Amino acid sequence: MTCSGCSNAVNRALSRLEGVEKVDISLEKQEVVVEASTLTREQVLAAIKKTGKEVNE
Repeated sequence: MTCSGCSNAVNRALSRLEGVEKVDISLEKQEVVVEASTLTREQVLAAIKKTGKEVNE
């Protein structure tokens, strides 16, 4: 993610998922931290990938 548009797209995608409690995105660190009660790591990563952004685990 290189701009606020990118982070907004990721934030929107994650916020739509049922079970997501909190999303913290840092452009500076190129990092997304997600708190989710009922989602697996794979489900969260799949939602980010659907935005077209590269995911580094």
